[in-house]
Amino acid sequence: MADSNIVIYTHPTCEICVTVKMELDDQGKVYEEIDLAEHPDRWSEVEALADGDRITPVTVENGEVTIGYHGIGCMFYD
Repeated sequence: MADSNIVIYTHPTCEICVTVKMELDDQGKVYEEIDLAEHPDRWSEVEALADGDRITPVTVENGEVTIGYHGIGCMFYD
């Protein structure tokens, strides 16, 4: 786990996740990335943060939750 107050839930098929990570990198912010393809058991955390939706990216920074990027996200369905 990174020494960070930022956690970002991502999925490799979501290009919007790349944009968020690039922005965080450009800002010099350190973050912990949780790749949901590698950790599918963590979807329940995303659903809890996103009112039941399976969407990426979800970013939690100092307790503040941001879903998507400027209102755009990647939805996943069972």
